[in-house]
Amino acid sequence: MGDKSTAYYNFKANYKLHEDTGLNSGDIVVVVAYFIVIIIVGVFAMYRANRQTVSGYFLAGRSMLWLPVGASLFVSNIGTEHFIGLAGSGAGSGISVGAWEFNAILLLQLLGWIFIPVYIACGTYTMPQYLSKRFGGTRLRVYFAVLSLILYIFTKCSGDLFTGALFIQQSLRWDLYLSIFILVFITGLMTITGGLTAVIYTDTIQAFLMVGGGLTLMGLAFKDVGGYDGMVRQYETAMTNESYRVPNTTCHLPDKNAFRMLREADDDYMPWAGFLLGQTPGSIWYWCADQVIVQRLLAAKSISHAKGATLMAGFIKILPLFMMVMPGMISRIKYPDEVACVDRDICYEVCQSYAGCTNIAYPRLVLGIMPEGLRGLMMAVMIAALMSDLDSIFNSASTLFTIDIYKRIRKSASVQELMIVGRIFIVVMIGVSIAWVPILKETQGGQVFIYIQEITNYLAPPFAAVFLLAVLVPMVNEKGAFWSLMIALLTGVTRMILAYVYNDSSGDCLTPDTRPAILKNFHYMYFALLITVMTAGFAIVISYFTGRPTEEQLFRTTYWTRHAKLEEGNKVNDVDGFDNIAMTTSDENNTITEKNNSVEKNYRYSVENGNRNIFRDPNLDKQEKDDKDEKSCKNIILKYLCGAGKQDEDEDAKLKEHMAKVAELQQDKMAAVCLNIGLVVILMIGAFLYFFWSFWRYEP
Repeated sequence: MGDKSTAYYNFKANYKLHEDTGLNSGDIVVVVAYFIVIIIVGVFAMYRANRQTVSGYFLAGRSMLWLPVGASLFVSNIGTEHFIGLAGSGAGSGISVGAWEFNAILLLQLLGWIFIPVYIACGTYTMPQYLSKRFGGTRLRVYFAVLSLILYIFTKCSGDLFTGALFIQQSLRWDLYLSIFILVFITGLMTITGGLTAVIYTDTIQAFLMVGGGLTLMGLAFKDVGGYDGMVRQYETAMTNESYRVPNTTCHLPDKNAFRMLREADDDYMPWAGFLLGQTPGSIWYWCADQVIVQRLLAAKSISHAKGATLMAGFIKILPLFMMVMPGMISRIKYPDEVACVDRDICYEVCQSYAGCTNIAYPRLVLGIMPEGLRGLMMAVMIAALMSDLDSIFNSASTLFTIDIYKRIRKSASVQELMIVGRIFIVVMIGVSIAWVPILKETQGGQVFIYIQEITNYLAPPFAAVFLLAVLVPMVNEKGAFWSLMIALLTGVTRMILAYVYNDSSGDCLTPDTRPAILKNFHYMYFALLITVMTAGFAIVISYFTGRPTEEQLFRTTYWTRHAKLEEGNKVNDVDGFDNIAMTTSDENNTITEKNNSVEKNYRYSVENGNRNIFRDPNLDKQEKDDKDEKSCKNIILKYLCGAGKQDEDEDAKLKEHMAKVAELQQDKMAAVCLNIGLVVILMIGAFLYFFWSFWRYEP
């Protein structure tokens, strides 16, 4: 029988794999129609957008209403790693994974009511830039930008590529990496050409498609198993055929706590104390300080629209438990020999992974129970989820690299150079992410969503502590923030290295866990709590002994100073701020003045050079033959693909004036009252859902 197990040969001889899967002509027509609609919307948004300025390309000119911003906020979070990952974790361990979605309901409002007012008031483009404004210097800014890009590549981007390609592989039987290449090409092309405006407009269409398709599958799935009652009864016996199991083990048994969300404090999967106190800091980083999420709200036309968007996204986040996690559990009920496989050889035959096949739960259910046409709709939903998440990541990563890293290296870079470099970085990022996919698919027993959370919790929680302190505790300074982060980085990286070194000995139902006690008995959620508290403690102590930040650093950069007014005769040495960052060559010693009369504007740049002041003319960045160059083939291509070209000064001045007005945080009284009522309602719903699904016991 060779190197394969007896169970494998029984499976090959008796199980008809992929018999009822695959897309037919009707499904393909639906997918093609979806692509046509998305391309039309993307092209429309591309030509409507102001793509020739940094704020126009990266922040959509801060002109977006609450509906598209809220939709983009939701789909930027809900990518294929959620459809695939949440359903897969539901199939493997039950409803516990839904706790992340309920946590998001609450933390979105923390973003909308505490963090976003500060970010908008101080005029920031990126989260690293905020740290530079709040603490001064550049080392915090560069470090946070680099770490964010690392997390994007090794968790978000690679996770999306893997899970999206997995669905296509299951549907069309294509090679996994061919599927990845096709998805990357389409999504990257749209992001590179359109900027944030195109991303938000296409996200709005995709949000309706994702929710509609997800609810449709949910309805069909519950109908198929006899409703919630049928799911509860049948999940308890959803296990592989006896001839396909590993002898003398319990690997095939479903989780006995499958219908309990938060479990005992010492539970190895979802400890309630670990999740509420340890996982939350990692989630605060994601929802309140991550460029991908925050950038959507920075595009809102006012603080009211930003808050309305967080409320909208919060209400939609109620749905994933029901339209992703529970359908994953139903998939295990219907296809236990594939979704719940335990023999390594069988698992590889089913999904090309030795770690398990719970990640195919969602696509397997789609292909198994949906009729012709609707399969194509769900294929489009999955592609929408992938594209919406990837285009958000691409755009935000490009923003971070361009503004916070490349601009530090090439201080005299022109706007056109920054626009082109941002696009080139997307291509590099994609290549590294694809290279990481083989490692990702064999981790965490095949549960990709849990892999993403664990990696994030080794590195991100310290930044949650720093951002909370930056916004709420004025006495914390740059030295305290930086050195506390360095200590936390050393601790987090040490833990992560140990986790990967001992990954093969982590144990499962077949083998004992032989890892050191620091890994085996110290859950990653409790580790996240440790480094969060440690970071906050060191930051406060170091700041106490090294002095308070300057008034300039605290101007509109904390929750308590967000409405601060500049006293007459004083000035703030702004870091980038509302100005075109390509018009200055340094973040230090620059003064930019603007007279908003009819046409008169005077940008002046001063650098101390020995005993002389050198005044730099911003027109030096402009080409002498603008009119002729505009008609050249090279510039025509750059204009249509990248938005590069001659900049409209009047339009740029209006944009700056609008951004300054948004920074005043003015709200209509009626809008403020309605938003605060909505805040109370969504917080009550979020808290109720936590308690209900953690303590309610349904008896079938």
